[in-house]
Amino acid sequence: MQQHPHTPVTPEAPAAARAARRGGRRLAGTVAALAAVVGLGTLAGPGAQAADNPYERGPAPTHASIEASRGPYAVSETSVSSLVVTGFGGGTIYYPTSTADGTFGAVAISPGYTGTQSSIAWLGPRLASQGFVVFTIDTNTTLDQPDSRGRQLLAAPDYLTERSSVRSRVDATRLGVMGHSMGGGGSLEAAKSRPSLQAAIPLTPWNLDKTWPEVTTPTLIVGADGDSIAPVSSHAEPFYTSLPSRTDRAYLELNNATHFAPNTSNTTIAKYSISWLKRFIDNDTRYEQFLCPLPSPSLTIEEYRGNCPHTS
Repeated sequence: MQQHPHTPVTPEAPAAARAARRGGRRLAGTVAALAAVVGLGTLAGPGAQAADNPYERGPAPTHASIEASRGPYAVSETSVSSLVVTGFGGGTIYYPTSTADGTFGAVAISPGYTGTQSSIAWLGPRLASQGFVVFTIDTNTTLDQPDSRGRQLLAAPDYLTERSSVRSRVDATRLGVMGHSMGGGGSLEAAKSRPSLQAAIPLTPWNLDKTWPEVTTPTLIVGADGDSIAPVSSHAEPFYTSLPSRTDRAYLELNNATHFAPNTSNTTIAKYSISWLKRFIDNDTRYEQFLCPLPSPSLTIEEYRGNCPHTS
């Protein structure tokens, strides 16, 4: 065989050539596989994550979007007379106007001792505009105690999902409760009685029962450092510490705030309530960024305790 004078042949050369060819084929295969993955990602588009979580509603959140007075959804409302319900005193339902995104999770909210739904009405459109059906209720009497308010907080979503004019808009498996003062104590009672609830948010809560080891519902307790009616040392804090450590739980203490902070528009309450409801009613992990790492003390936050949301 005639050899080129400038190409020496060694025993290793054929093996090296074969290895180079194999390496080239592997590289080509890897490039092709990557191209296929990229292509699939392009075809899947931004809806891929939503497909993974069928309960996800609305655009990706930002601090500005959850602090805003209104979210991405236009909101409608309907009044519910006490004459057409059983077990509570009627109220107002706030809900996203559009049905394009399917059903929504829902939350019932109770006022506090001597209060009516007007005292917590600001939460209705604020939460509904983020993608929830919200039922601010009146209680049977304004003097009802927390255990009664807890039962009423369960009767309200039952009406909402079974008989209300917007029942077709609500996912009956994704419900939560909130409440102010004795209504906050009532939300703990409701979560204790109905573990299937997906979220509970007691706001400056009051209850004679100080321990809640039975509660497995993800619970965010909001206290106020200047609360003289339900001081955090004898209400919100022991409520929080008594929750099982395995329960998703958090304690937010408002800075320079009173017992009545939840009765007027409050950006801090709204921001963390939205994040909590989104994470646990909608299973929307996009909102974990606002809950974990735990928020730091600030002009509006005296203290924040809790565990990062469990992934299972």
